[in-house]
Parts: sequence; C-alpha cells; structure tokens
Amino acid sequence: MKIIKIRPAPAGSGNIVARFDAEIAEGVKAYGLKLVQSERGLRVFGPSISGGSAITFAPAIADALAQLANGEVAHHVSSQ
Repeated sequence: MKIIKIRPAPAGSGNIVARFDAEIAEGVKAYGLKLVQSERGLRVFGPSISGGSAITFAPAIADALAQLANGEVAHHVSSQ
C-alpha cells in the first residue's frame, strides 16, 4: 500500500487534512480520497457518486491509509 499523490488541504478547509490518491494493492488504485480529522481520529473517505460512496474500506485498510496519508502530509509540509 502506498500514497501516489497527496494534496494538503488549504487553510480554511475545516476538518479536511488532505486529498490523496493511493495504490491499495498491486494494480488497485483509488483516486480522490479524503483524509479527515474527526472526533474519533483520522478517517479516510472515498469520493461519492450520485450521493453514495464510490468506494469503502475495511477498518484496518482505512486506518493504514490514514496513517500513510498523514505521514505524507507531515513530510510535504516540512519540506516546504
């Protein structure tokens, strides 16, 4: 699992930390994911289509994606 591209959220984006693209498994990529800071910690959400979820994740996968994305955001911000 790896982050392909990360876009930290601009100031004033509320609880959105970043938007990102990730390779979930070899040959399986998800685009337009959102990293959100919630009361329960970091959460990952997929894009929506017609008001419904385009993709969902098992909790362990969502947690792993959140940690990877958060690390990439921290790296991106510190390198600026």
